[in-house]
Amino acid sequence: MPKTAEPAAQRSLPGRKAQAARNDELILAAARDVFLAEPKAPISAVAERAGVGISALYRRYPSKEELLRTLCYDGLRRYNAEAEAALRDSVGWQTLVDFLQRVVDADVHSLVVHLAGTFTPDESILPEVQRSAELNAEILRRARESGRLRPDIEVADFGLILESCAAISLPDPDRTRQLRRRVLALLIDGLATQGDLPGPPPGPGEFAHRWQSRSQ
Repeated sequence: MPKTAEPAAQRSLPGRKAQAARNDELILAAARDVFLAEPKAPISAVAERAGVGISALYRRYPSKEELLRTLCYDGLRRYNAEAEAALRDSVGWQTLVDFLQRVVDADVHSLVVHLAGTFTPDESILPEVQRSAELNAEILRRARESGRLRPDIEVADFGLILESCAAISLPDPDRTRQLRRRVLALLIDGLATQGDLPGPPPGPGEFAHRWQSRSQ
């Protein structure tokens, strides 16, 4: 079996640093699989799935909370990257469609659905949160200017749509992706229809309580 090519950034690192970078990727990928399946799983389950020693994991992440925090922060950075790509590669109404499809395919919001409240956020994430707000606002602006977006849609509605898709999860990953895309297509059609929605969109900070640690 051919070896998987390493990222260029890893190839340029000295031996120990390259190994540490590989371990970090393995740990984060394993953590995502383990904690999405069972948020209360012990950190040892992550080390086992990643194929690294528990001491190597603790050198990088001193606690489970730190690992969960990093995992979710990486998710927000991926969200922003997908939003930037949609803004770069498309215009008007299609920017909104591409954005939603990219984020659903990246499965970013499964982290929100499963891990909110399992750790305490800190201020290091604020720049990414601010960037997310800017990107969302620009995507909404383009959709509104296209004339296709129903007038009562706000940025907060994006989260409801994305979390609805993330809630669909089957043992077969391909079927999960297919059904998420199917539901997303229905929801996108709803964004362009007329008529009044029941109740206002989520207010500022309305869902913030779920990020408070459940252990408090």
